[in-house]
Amino acid sequence: MRDAIPALLLVGLLAAGAAYADDDHMRARQALERGEVLPLTEILERVREQYPGHVLETEFEVEDDGYRYELELLDEDGYVLEIELDAATGEILEVEREDD
Repeated sequence: MRDAIPALLLVGLLAAGAAYADDDHMRARQALERGEVLPLTEILERVREQYPGHVLETEFEVEDDGYRYELELLDEDGYVLEIELDAATGEILEVEREDD
């Protein structure tokens, strides 16, 4: 029975993560339908112009001053970049490079 507990905890964490991702998707869709944010496809095009690479992860966040897209990108040099953008304007607000 003790071996089953970690497996059950993992299943629970995965389910909670999936529900959180669904909430991000729903909030982003609603904001897009209201015309408050740019489509993610447009955001990705803008980012790729300045930072070519492979997108690893995207997040949609609600902040006090508006909506944000956060992207994790593997650049052409093999570095992982975290890029934060204003979801309404597409303006790049912050770029951080993760160094090992």
